[in-house]
Amino acid sequence: MQDLSARDAPPWLRPRAAYVHVPFCAHKCGYCDFASLAGADHLADRYLDALERETAAKLGEPHEVDTIFIGGGTPTRLDVAGLERLVATVRRWLPLAPGGEWTVEANPGTLDADKADVLARAGVDRISLGAQSFQPKLLTALERNHRPEEVGRAVEIVRDRFPRWSLDLIFGVPGSTLDDWRADLEATLALDPSHLSCYGLVYEKGTALWKQLQRGEVAPVVEDVEREMYELVIDRLESAGLHMYEISNYARPGHESRHNLVYWANDAYWGLGLGAAEYVDGVRTVNTRDLQAYLKRIEAGEAATGPKEQLDPEARARETAMLMLRRTQVGVDRDDFRLRTGYDFDAMFGPVLARFVAEGLLEDDGRRVRFTHEGRFLADRVLCEVV
Repeated sequence: MQDLSARDAPPWLRPRAAYVHVPFCAHKCGYCDFASLAGADHLADRYLDALERETAAKLGEPHEVDTIFIGGGTPTRLDVAGLERLVATVRRWLPLAPGGEWTVEANPGTLDADKADVLARAGVDRISLGAQSFQPKLLTALERNHRPEEVGRAVEIVRDRFPRWSLDLIFGVPGSTLDDWRADLEATLALDPSHLSCYGLVYEKGTALWKQLQRGEVAPVVEDVEREMYELVIDRLESAGLHMYEISNYARPGHESRHNLVYWANDAYWGLGLGAAEYVDGVRTVNTRDLQAYLKRIEAGEAATGPKEQLDPEARARETAMLMLRRTQVGVDRDDFRLRTGYDFDAMFGPVLARFVAEGLLEDDGRRVRFTHEGRFLADRVLCEVV
């Protein structure tokens, strides 16, 4: 085993990325399954204290990283003073390497010029805006609390201060049509983003939207229409110069999310804050999602992590292949896969690979294995068999 503390350790052993979680929201959206909560703003200062203590205890000393991602929740739910505290903690313990990428998620309804200035001065160079839709009826169905026009206002704030920014969209919302989705894409493209994340709605068990589905209060978009929505986004964004590089992400060349590429390569990363996941030296941990438990444990000098999972080498190799396949342009490079896992891709997946190539779902040029156009629509089936 290589020394994790070695400066030249590879990124799948020594983290060169960090995720920091801010759980506060104005409202818990009906589809959201993240560690987030509303009505807890009064705990913000106490949470930031705990976050700094957790970071100091876990890292021990500052660690330079190539990418930072602050997500939520809604990081921009913090007031200006809170944001200044947050970025000061991050800059102290996680100095960004020259040329690194620092992303912060923002809600169009909570981002203003003063908050954006705090982030820009700190060195944040990428903003991810949660638009989700430009249709009032669909924002209502998703229980989003911003108005469509606030997205354009937020983009104007971001455009002048940050070199890179992205929008998140959701398709397949209950009650939506293909025309609704087409209108959302056109409204988005009119803002000229360099990166888009477009997700099909998932009814996560336990969420408010899932409960509505169980009670028959909402109906999912039929499968054929959802496929048409996915095909529309692939084709329309490609024609606009936003190329699919992961099964839910599109970017102009050079504007891909470097932090998310860490996840899809199965590289190591720090995880800090409520519910944050971490992957270090082949061990996965997840912090508690209970805010009071998180605060009390950190304040008592204890770790906030739950059970640990350490995959055996073969399981880790399968997981690496599954994640790499999500990258629609790069896919799995055989030499890179062997270097990272110690396994031969064909020895591990030969029969599965041959079957999916024959079915037209995967393409194999001898060096890389990638999804075909048709394979993108059946990606879940392929990925489940691989892992």
